[in-house]
Parts: sequence; C-alpha cells; structure tokens
Amino acid sequence: MAETLFAFDKRNYLDCQTAYRGDNNQEYYLGNYTIDAGSVIDVRAEKKAVDSCSIIRLRSKTRLRFQRTWTHIREDATDVTVLWFVKRGRLRISHQCGQCTAGSGDFAVTRSMSPFSIECEADANSIHEVLHLVVPTHIFRGYVPRELKAGFALAGRRREFGVAERLLNEVFDDADELAPHLEKLLLESALALVGEVLNGNESCMLNRQSLPDRRLQDVLRYIDIHLSDPGLSAAVVAEACDMSPRYLSFLLKQNETPFSELIWDKRMKIARRWLSSTRPGDISIAEIAFRVGFKSAAHFSRMFKRVYQQGPREFRTACLANMPEHGLDAFSGGSVNTLQ
Repeated sequence: MAETLFAFDKRNYLDCQTAYRGDNNQEYYLGNYTIDAGSVIDVRAEKKAVDSCSIIRLRSKTRLRFQRTWTHIREDATDVTVLWFVKRGRLRISHQCGQCTAGSGDFAVTRSMSPFSIECEADANSIHEVLHLVVPTHIFRGYVPRELKAGFALAGRRREFGVAERLLNEVFDDADELAPHLEKLLLESALALVGEVLNGNESCMLNRQSLPDRRLQDVLRYIDIHLSDPGLSAAVVAEACDMSPRYLSFLLKQNETPFSELIWDKRMKIARRWLSSTRPGDISIAEIAFRVGFKSAAHFSRMFKRVYQQGPREFRTACLANMPEHGLDAFSGGSVNTLQ
C-alpha cells in the first residue's frame, strides 16, 4: 500500500527543502527544492516501495523547482535513474547539454549523477501530476546497458510507454492484494517495455565525452547565459561551475582560448551581429554596449574599432546602406534577437 512521502501546504511549504526526502531522508537525492508561493499551495507525494525501487505519485497545484549540482553529487553520490510519466502539466528539464519539455502524456528521464534542474508546471486548471519510478542505475542498466543522457523527454504516444505506466499504476494502487514477488514482476515488465523503446532510440544515448569536455561545456554554457553581466570574471565563472580558477584556466588552455579573449570575442561578435541587423531607432549603440556586458558605451566603441577597424556607428551605417529593403525584417528572427 502506498504511503505519504511528503505533503506541503501554505503552513509548511517553506520546510520543503528539509522534508522532501521523507522522514529518514532515504528517497530521491540531495538538491535544491523550492515551491512557488501562491494563493493555493497543495503539494503531495505518495510512495510505493517495490524491492529497491520506488514508485512515486506527485500532485501539485503550484510550480515546483529542483536543482542538483556537482556539489550535491559529491556529497551524497546517489546513483539513480528516474522515469517520469507526465499525467498533467509540464516538466521543463535543463542539463549540461541542453533542455527539453515533457507535456501531458509524455515520458522523460533524469539521472542523478549528472547536474540538472527541473521545473514542474501546472496545467490550465492549476494541476500538475506525474508518476515516476526511481530505479538504482545499476539495476536499470540491466534493461538499458548504454549510457543515457542526463535528461531527455520523448512523446508518450508509444504503446510501450502506455502499457508500462498502466503496470506501474496497478502496483501503486494495489492494496496489498498482490504478493511482493508479483509486484516485482510487474515492475520488471514495465522496465523491460521502457528499455525496449530506449535501446532503439539513439537520440537518448550519451555521446561519451571525457570529464574535461563535460566541464568545459558547463563553463561555456554559463558564460553564454551571463555574457551581459559586466562583472563576469574567471573567478565568478569558476565558483559558479564549482571548480577552482586553476582548473578553469586548464580547461580553457586545452581549448586554446584564454578567458579574457573568449569573453571579448563572444561579446564583439554578438554586438557586430546586432549592429548589422538593427536600425538606430530600434536599439541604440549604448544599449547594445550595455547588453553585451560593457560598463560604458565609450569603452565599447574603442574596443569595437580596435577589432573591426571602424567604429560601431560607421559600421551600422555601412550595413544599412548595403542591406536590401526587407533585409532587416528577414534577419529579425535570428539569434541576436534572443538576447533582447
């Protein structure tokens, strides 16, 4: 029979960080867990243990967020694979190599030994519901031997997913009428069905990278996200990516790009694309300078002229003179506008 893992409402939702793993801190794994404040807060998770696995049904009427970092991984080293069956609402999963979204009826996977973050969003009726299976990874490898990505989502239209979810629901809802060995058999059958789909889908598999390559991806992703911050420095990036400044220097040296050169090259290229695709009335040169991380427009102009042998105003004027009448509109869907 299922038992309550946790229940949060307006009275105790701020305690979620210390209580989401259950009474003995044995479920899930370490991470940063938060619940959005709102007029209605009703978050409940129920658990059914089957051998060394756990089937958990999570229902919520507000947004939930969870983040697991390298610090958490080093602290508890819990190695589990989580299979998510989304019933209502959405899951937004972000990890080292990108992000994905699983909607109602879809299937997703997260892995605890790689950093990731996940947002659980309610649907139009303010309800979020998922059924997920927490499986020790060494057991899951018996069904999917190859290494999976840190997180991904697949459309749940595959019949195998539907049958697997029904089997897990049968076990979860069982009122102690099935013998433990039969519950385990049903769970193993669900895992076999999921494994059948994943083993035939190359998009789910991790392209093996070395640890330095993965850590470099962490660094580059952080830099891209925070490029507009004028305070961005090697020390800031190293701390945010949970590494020493010396190791950050080593990674960038392997990539043959010193930190300062990498930052300024990115900023100059973005500014150049922005100038070439906008009119003065759309966005000023000063605003472009600030939004690519410069503290002053004057510094930006000097740097731009040093790199491209002409000032930003002259460069923009030349681009406008050479651009077809509809050229700017055609470019407006490009990557530059994603910074706005």
